[in-house]
Amino acid sequence: MSRLDPFTLQSLAATAAKSAEYLDACDNGGAGYRLDPAYYQACGDLLLKIFLLVDAPRVFPALLARSPAAREIAETAQACRQIATGGPGL
Repeated sequence: MSRLDPFTLQSLAATAAKSAEYLDACDNGGAGYRLDPAYYQACGDLLLKIFLLVDAPRVFPALLARSPAAREIAETAQACRQIATGGPGL
């Protein structure tokens, strides 16, 4: 995981929050959001890339507490790390 300066972390946090908001809204049939499959996938891909770059539970605990999509993608990022490193359970 990378060491990032506070400004970069703030930018990543804002981007992650907006991506998770869109994913959660679409998953819940949210009014005011139009499902765009390509944008939905792009938000998920972006969130995964952010969570692979940082330790999401440590860096974004509030986001994970409020967003089911963020929690699911954080779990996926953790599984990817374990696979890549031959971590526990593999």
